[in-house]
Amino acid sequence: MSSNPVAETVASLMPRARVELTELVAFKSVADFDQFPKSESEGAARWVADALTAEGFQDVALLDTPDGTQSVYGYLPGPEGAKTVLLYAHYDVQPPLDEAAWASPPFELTERDGRWYGRGAADCKGGVIMHLLALRALKADGGVPVHVKVIAEGSEEMGTGGLERYAEEHPDLLEADTIVIGDAGNFRVGLPTVTSTLRGMTLVRVQIDTLEGNLHSGQFGGAAPDALGALIRVLDSLRGQDGSTTVDGLTPETRWEGLQYDEKQFRQDAKVLDGVRLIGDGTVADRIWARPAVTVLGIDCPPVVGATPSVQASARALVSLRVPPGVDAVEATKLLEAHLEAHTPWGARVRTEQIGQGQAFSADTTSPAYAAMAEAMAVAYPGQEMQYAGQGGSIPLCNTLASLYPRAEILLIGLSEPEARIHAVNESVSPEELERLSVTEALFLRNYATS
Repeated sequence: MSSNPVAETVASLMPRARVELTELVAFKSVADFDQFPKSESEGAARWVADALTAEGFQDVALLDTPDGTQSVYGYLPGPEGAKTVLLYAHYDVQPPLDEAAWASPPFELTERDGRWYGRGAADCKGGVIMHLLALRALKADGGVPVHVKVIAEGSEEMGTGGLERYAEEHPDLLEADTIVIGDAGNFRVGLPTVTSTLRGMTLVRVQIDTLEGNLHSGQFGGAAPDALGALIRVLDSLRGQDGSTTVDGLTPETRWEGLQYDEKQFRQDAKVLDGVRLIGDGTVADRIWARPAVTVLGIDCPPVVGATPSVQASARALVSLRVPPGVDAVEATKLLEAHLEAHTPWGARVRTEQIGQGQAFSADTTSPAYAAMAEAMAVAYPGQEMQYAGQGGSIPLCNTLASLYPRAEILLIGLSEPEARIHAVNESVSPEELERLSVTEALFLRNYATS
C-alpha cells in the first residue's frame, strides 16, 4: 500500500482492531433466540453503541425493531454544509453449525495462517470494525469531512425485516446523500470490488401431510401414501436434469455482462469435490448473479439414527429461492408456492408459508460516489482498478433504502471474499483486506466530500 497518513494510521490501529474484533466475535449474537440467548445479541448491540459513543457520535441509540431485535444508530456531525454518508453493517451472525467441525472455537477469534477465524469475523462484525478504523484514520488526519450516520443491524441474517420496517416507519432517520453497505466483499483477495447487483430472496416453508399418524411400513407400505416420499418428489421438481432451477413461470435465461468468474476458480473457491459437476448452464456469473437459484435449506424428517420402519405421515422443508434483479420477489414467492402445490403428488395435503423475503438490488454505477470509490481503491490497492461484480446473496435493506431515498447513491463493499467462507464452518477474515478496505473507506469519504 502506498505511503500516506491515512494508511499509516490504519496500519498502526490494526492491533487494536484485532482486540476489538475479538471482543465482538465473542458475543453469540445469532438472532434466533430459540438457539441462542437474546442477551448475547443485546451484549453485542451495547458493544457497538459504546464504541460509537467513544468515537464522539451523538444520538447513539439502541433501536427496538419490530422483529424483536435491536439495531444500533449513531450520528457524527461533520462540517457545516457537508454531505451525509450512511455506513451500514450488521452485528448479528449465522449459527456456527457443527461447532466440532471448527478448527478453533467459533466465538473465539483465532489467528491461523495469516487469517483471523471466528463466526462473524468477515460477515459482518468485521464490517463494524472497518467503519471504526476508517473514521479513526480520518480523525487523526484532518477530521471527518462529511456528516456520518452509522446503522448496525441486529437481524440481517434471519431475514426477518426488522430494520427495514423500522426505517419505513422513521424515514428521516437513515436519510443520506450516499450509503456504504459494508456487507459485501472483493471478488478475490487483493482485487478491489464493488458489488453492483444483489439477488433478492424468498424463504418458504412447505409441509405435506398424508396420514393421521405414522404406520408400520411392513403392514401398510406400498399402498399408504408416504409424506416424506411426496416431499422428495416435490423438491426434486424444482430442478432440471442439469440442476437448473425450474420453478414454473420463472425465466432463467438472463445473462451477466460484467466481470466473469472462471469456472476452475469457482470450483476451487466453492471447494467442489473432484468429479462432481457444477449445476446449471451458461457462465458461472450467469448462474450465481443473474439467474434464479433454489436451495433446500432443511428437511424435518426422522434422522437415520433411531429411525423406525414407518411410513411417514408428515414431512416439511424450508426452501430458499434467490431471484435476480428484474424479478419481483413478491411475484417469485407466489410462483414458488404455486409450483410446490401443483407438484405435490397423490392428492397429499400441502401447506406453504412464506417466512422471509427481500427484493433484488441494482446500483447506478455512473454516479459520482462510484468515481470517488474508484479513486480510493486505486490508492489502497496500488496497481489495481476497481471491479464491478454481482453477488448471489441478498441484503433486503438495500431496496428499502433505495425506495426511501431514491436520490441516494448506494455502494456495497466489504470483507466477504471467497476465502472468508461466510455462513460455513471456519469463517475467517483477511486482516490485510480489513486494513486495505478501511483505508479505502476513509479515502472514499474524503474524495466524496469534494465531489
